Amino acid sequence: MLLGRIDMSILEVRTPLLLVNFKTYKEATGENCMKLARTAQEVSERIGVCIVITPQTVDLRWATGNIKIPVFAQHIDPVGYGAYTGHILPEAVRSAGAAGTLVNHSERRLGVDAIKMTIKRAWESDLKPVVCVDTVELGKTVASFEPYAVAIEPPELIGSGISVSKAKPEIVSGAVSAVKGVNAKVKVLCGAGVTSGEDVSAALRLGAEGVLVASGVVKAKSPFDALLDLATAMRPPLYGS
Repeated sequence: MLLGRIDMSILEVRTPLLLVNFKTYKEATGENCMKLARTAQEVSERIGVCIVITPQTVDLRWATGNIKIPVFAQHIDPVGYGAYTGHILPEAVRSAGAAGTLVNHSERRLGVDAIKMTIKRAWESDLKPVVCVDTVELGKTVASFEPYAVAIEPPELIGSGISVSKAKPEIVSGAVSAVKGVNAKVKVLCGAGVTSGEDVSAALRLGAEGVLVASGVVKAKSPFDALLDLATAMRPPLYGS
């Protein structure tokens, strides 16, 4: 049973999707998390684009109770109720009000079997799993596990300020082709170095259905301006909804 304090029906996750990973940056911790979350909601409402935030686990319940945009976890463990001290229980994340979770981020890598089990546990807990991959080949493999989305992120470009959609467009288009070839229902997101609306437009032209960003927003001089630029570039109806 969901214990969150807001109606999840108003938090529909849709594409094009702007997913903002708060990581453990100081700029997104504690009071700063609250401020950044409210900024994301303001931009989402102004532009009409789905913005999803992924705060730290300790901030999940605050975010879902106060912010009217979807909130994802940064990670879950493929465990159930029981003796799993220190693990992140999928059901607990869902009961905190989260709508989904990242899986296999470059800073929290899992083996293929663990990815498969985590996706299964996510769906069992009514969480949408977004799986990060570093290669097209892994994206193709993961697509067969039926996640909500696959996010292609070459690790050498993460945090570089150099967008994969412009530096290595063939990786984005290749991931779209590979993933859709296995399961057309799986969404494809583009991450690594995305910092501008131009980067977003390039990703969408290559077939991506959204972007995964972090430092380009969280550590920006003006997160509001950064989010506004990114969201405006994916404003419907240019790229659909």
